[in-house]
Amino acid sequence: MATIHSTIISGAGASTALLPLLSGKTRILLVTDQNVGALEATQAIHRLLAAEGRKVEVIDTVPAEPSHHDVAQIVSQLGASQPQMIVGIGGGSVLDVAKLLSVLLHTEAPALTAMLAGELPQRRISSLLIPATAGTGSEATPNAILAIPEQQTKVGIISPVLLPDYVALLPELTTSMPASIDALCHLLECFTSTVANPVSDNAALIGLHKLVRHIERSVDQPQDLTAKLEMLWASWYGGAAINHAGTHLVHALSYPLGGTWHLPHGVANAILLAPCMRVVRPYAVAKFAQVWDLIPDADRTLSEEEKSHALVAWLAALVKRLPLPDNLAALGVPRESIPALSAAAQNVKRLMNNAPCSVSREEIAAIYQTLFPEHA
Repeated sequence: MATIHSTIISGAGASTALLPLLSGKTRILLVTDQNVGALEATQAIHRLLAAEGRKVEVIDTVPAEPSHHDVAQIVSQLGASQPQMIVGIGGGSVLDVAKLLSVLLHTEAPALTAMLAGELPQRRISSLLIPATAGTGSEATPNAILAIPEQQTKVGIISPVLLPDYVALLPELTTSMPASIDALCHLLECFTSTVANPVSDNAALIGLHKLVRHIERSVDQPQDLTAKLEMLWASWYGGAAINHAGTHLVHALSYPLGGTWHLPHGVANAILLAPCMRVVRPYAVAKFAQVWDLIPDADRTLSEEEKSHALVAWLAALVKRLPLPDNLAALGVPRESIPALSAAAQNVKRLMNNAPCSVSREEIAAIYQTLFPEHA
């Protein structure tokens, strides 16, 4: 658990409030990807960063699921670059890479291989993170997730040093972004984690209250900046909940899908959400009932047991309505990969230990099995 000291700027058109943060900065590294970098809202921020003679170097080659090789290549590409501030604009992958670069480009940085082996960074360059999706909440976590292709999974580098100085929640950046269920996974998993506590529960409930009221409106009316901002805050609260608790089953099963089959993290989580929550439900009935009561028009006369079942059904229906994929075969994942996926997921001990129930390799395999067409 790390204390979040980030200054948060939020609101439509609030990008001009970034100017005071740039005082005294003459060299800035902007980290993004090609899709987000092409947005007019991103280009406007780029112009703001470059105003008053500031030199802005751009890295826009961050892949969707970055590996440690990708980060090492970016560091090598930057050479002796010495930015005074790192600005990350993008989804979780971009923000995670920006967090790592804020450490790796510091003169006292440990090597990436050392951090992957457990060495914790002590210093970093000033950083500003601007999420372009209402999903990962990376801007509020001390985590940076990298694929390790040699092990066919992902690992997290976790240190409070990775938390940024500044966060900007700008809804105009998210109007063209697809639906994401990632924040919902973070909020639900943290709320039902074995390490949940009053602080994480408070963050999770605030985030869930915002999300269940605005997720569908933000998709159906993508220019509704109020709904988009509420979703950005829901995502931030999901990250804060991770910071104080931790995810479990959905993310443990998601990591091998990203590490082996390169499924986008949000897509893998969306597919896994309802099946994993169905397994968790008997061990979190009261908390599931609390979440059900947050949903607009929910039948609050049901018993706790009935509410918990209703929530799982609502989650499955939500994924279909958005719409998001609900089977692995359509995404190119063969059924024959289930044993390897199950072994890799079971090995994500950091997350599996947070689950409110013990889940065997056979039970993990059964969850993956439901994600093929005849079970959809």
